[in-house]
Amino acid sequence: MSASDAVTTHTSAALPQPLDERTRDRVLSSVLEHAPVSAAELGVRLGFTPAAVRRHLDALSLDGLIEIKRGRGQGGGAGRPARRYVVSQRGQSAIGEDYLAIARAALTRLGETVGAAGIEDFARERFADMEERYRPIVDAAGPELEARADALAQALSADGFVGSTRTVGSPVRRPPTREVPRSTMLGVQLCQGHCPIQGLAAEFPTFCEQETAVFARLLGVDVRRLSTLASGGHVCTTHIPLGRPTAAPADPLSQDSATLSAPATLSTHQQGRP
Repeated sequence: MSASDAVTTHTSAALPQPLDERTRDRVLSSVLEHAPVSAAELGVRLGFTPAAVRRHLDALSLDGLIEIKRGRGQGGGAGRPARRYVVSQRGQSAIGEDYLAIARAALTRLGETVGAAGIEDFARERFADMEERYRPIVDAAGPELEARADALAQALSADGFVGSTRTVGSPVRRPPTREVPRSTMLGVQLCQGHCPIQGLAAEFPTFCEQETAVFARLLGVDVRRLSTLASGGHVCTTHIPLGRPTAAPADPLSQDSATLSAPATLSTHQQGRP
């Protein structure tokens, strides 16, 4: 084989690599958005063959960007646990957190200078901007809590938090036919597959607390944080109870700082749960 033939062969072999990288990014993004997700579900969502999906999942796993979360199959029966994929801590860190070291150092210095209250004030101001931007989006969805939660998830996605919602639980029924109005068993879980400030929130939990308080004010009900990326979860999950009367939208500008600083419910960090 001539030198020119060797160059041609090498170039041809290298051509699929950028395409593979783009495809791999799509797989990683889909895992981020839908985790925990199986290879079969990813194949359906992305239009890939099972073999192609597994090839990319294996590569992402070798790079440490995703990990396997074993669980029972959808049928809930006995048998081999289903292999479902989530983005790893390393993968989360690789998605847009280059600023982390500088931000952590700045907040540490702020805490040393003015104390923990200074960090809390900073976090409150940051999320006050989020609340101001999200308020018209959520209010435009109308009074139904499910619709408002969906609107909040979409606003979070636009800011890079990969928001999604799902309804959990079911209404309680009394025999034979009469149905009790929605109980606290029925709710919406608001999930965030990515947190652009995860590294900061792990060290400064007031960020999670202030965000939870914003969600409660936007939705008009008490909400509860079930898990956070900052505390080691594979997703941030906020439980929104249905069937409770919603409060009138709160105007944060009319509240004093003490009210704004109080979280709507105990955060994961405060409860001492992982």
